[in-house]
Amino acid sequence: MDRTERFYKIDQLLNDRAVVPVNAFLEDLGISLATFKRDLEYMRERLNAPIQWDREAGGYRYGQPDALAPSFALPGLWFNPGEVHALLTMQHLLSNLEPGLLAGHIKPLQARLKALLESRDHSAEEVENRFRIVHAARRQVATTHFEVIASATLSRKRLSIRHYSRQTGEESERIVSPLQLVYYRDNWYVDTWCHLREGIRSFSIDAIRHAEMVEGKVKELPGAKLKEVLESGYGIFSGKEVTWARLRFSPERARWVANELWHPQQKGEFDPDGHYLLDLPYNDDRELIMDIMRHGAEVEVVAPEQLRERVKRELGAALAHY
Repeated sequence: MDRTERFYKIDQLLNDRAVVPVNAFLEDLGISLATFKRDLEYMRERLNAPIQWDREAGGYRYGQPDALAPSFALPGLWFNPGEVHALLTMQHLLSNLEPGLLAGHIKPLQARLKALLESRDHSAEEVENRFRIVHAARRQVATTHFEVIASATLSRKRLSIRHYSRQTGEESERIVSPLQLVYYRDNWYVDTWCHLREGIRSFSIDAIRHAEMVEGKVKELPGAKLKEVLESGYGIFSGKEVTWARLRFSPERARWVANELWHPQQKGEFDPDGHYLLDLPYNDDRELIMDIMRHGAEVEVVAPEQLRERVKRELGAALAHY
C-alpha cells in the first residue's frame, strides 16, 4: 500500500468510526508507529486534515475544521493530462506573481498545490522535474499595472489607461470599465467596455503604459452578452458579426489538425481524398492568418475569397524576401 492509498484508508477509518485507536490504524495499514505518525503529520500540516487526538476516548477522530484554514481534500491517486497541466501551470503562474494583490494568499496556495502534486510516493519536486511546461512568446507585464487593473476589475472601478498600439506604434488615452482578465497564449489581457469607442475592447496588459482607477460608474454587461461578443470571434479578437472560414489541410497535416481545437464552434470533416476541411468563425482575420501561415503549403484557404486573397498577399510578400 503506497502513501496516498494509506491517506485514503486513514480517512475511511476516521469516517467509519467515531474514534479510532492507534493499534487499529497500525493493524489495518500494516505499518509501523513511526510511519503512521509521519502520515498523520503530513495529512494535518499539508492536506489540512482536522484530525484530533481524543484523550478520554483513547483514539483519533475528526474535529471541526478551522474556518480560516484551507479546506481538507485528499490528493488524487494520479492525474490525467489536463489536470497535470492545470496544476503545473498554476504553480508557474503563482511563482511568477510579485507580492502585491495576492501577497497573503500565494504561499498557502503554493503549499496546497505542492501537496496535490505529491501522489503515489512521488514528491512534488520529482513531479515538477519530470514534467515540463513550455511557455512560448510570453511578454513581460509591469507588476504595478497588473495589480491596478486586477484590483479595478474585482472592485468594479473605472480605469484610465494609456495604451500602446503595436499596429500603429502610437499611444492613446482611454477610460474603460474593466470586465474580466484573460490569460491567453501565455499573455494577460483585460476585456473592457471602452467609453471612447462605446464598445467592447480588449487590451494586452503588457502594452499598457499607465493605469489608474478613476471616479465614475462602470459599465456592466450581462454575462450572456459578454460571452456572445467575446467568444464568437477568433482568438483574442472579439465581435459577434462573424464570417466563416473554410480551410483545407493536406492528408499528412490532417493527422495533427483533426485533433486540434481552434475554436469552440468549429466544424471539421474529411473529404474522400483524405483532406481535412475545417470551418470556423472569425471577426478579425489577423490572428487567424498567423495560424494559417504556420502550416505553410499544407493548408489552403477555400473560403471566403477575401481571406484567401489576404493570405495570398501575405505569402507573396514573404516570398519577396527570398
